[in-house]
Amino acid sequence: MDLMGGMQKAVRRVLVARGVQSSTVDVGRQSVHFYALKGQGKGPPVVLVHGLGGSANGFSRVFFGLAKRFSRVVAPDLPGHGFSTEYCGGQVCVRNQFEVLRAFVEQEVEEPAFIVGNSLGGAMSVNLAAENPQWVRALALVAPAGAELPVEENAALLNSFTVRTPAEARAFTRRLFHQAPLPALLLAPELTRFYDTPTVKALTAEVMATQLSLEPQAVRNLSMPVLFLWGGSERLLPSRSLDWFRTHLPSHAQVRVVQGFGHVPQMERPDELVSHLVRFADASEL
Repeated sequence: MDLMGGMQKAVRRVLVARGVQSSTVDVGRQSVHFYALKGQGKGPPVVLVHGLGGSANGFSRVFFGLAKRFSRVVAPDLPGHGFSTEYCGGQVCVRNQFEVLRAFVEQEVEEPAFIVGNSLGGAMSVNLAAENPQWVRALALVAPAGAELPVEENAALLNSFTVRTPAEARAFTRRLFHQAPLPALLLAPELTRFYDTPTVKALTAEVMATQLSLEPQAVRNLSMPVLFLWGGSERLLPSRSLDWFRTHLPSHAQVRVVQGFGHVPQMERPDELVSHLVRFADASEL
């Protein structure tokens, strides 16, 4: 029985019942599932970009809070994640994931948006803002990946996504949260379904082989408003990542280390995350 798959479908049914649109579109020969919720606010569209092994469902608890401030909330499932068809795009897997994200924003969002990226989604959002700034009104990075790390530290991070036993699954789950909720720990052994996929394996293998990281100059040159959020209880990414971003982010970037945030505050502290994003949008006059 695919317990986690059933739970993901249940989350989608609840969201649709509450007025969220669940759609699948063709983007660059890739079938991409995404959620869209019409907002009541006057701010730009918000695009929520999940991390490695995650999905748009991970942002489900922030949809309605953000919809009060922004005109639309959009959350795609990256290729090989969530309800999007399994696909990597050949040997250059990371680049193909990014190209699908860029094409999705251009095709489905169709206007400059407030891009919010978590983990790998944060790194991809930086590249989107650096290479296609016309589509990025503002940028929020929530525990972003992409910092240049020593080989050993990078290998340890990527190897942590290899979850073989229930004990390893529980240990990995604890690294994602400030305080892992009991249901997450009980369901932790089911995590292998999300991380033992061809796409996740291809992505981690490519980053391991190439030591791929963000270009410091691309980060320095970000011209739009930038918010950087790091959890005081971040346990997945090494503290060296925070130091790297502090060194290379432009001077106008707002950097906040938030006590009580882990790696995925959208799941653990959704209302607080929404508050940070809305206050940043207000201050940036979005």
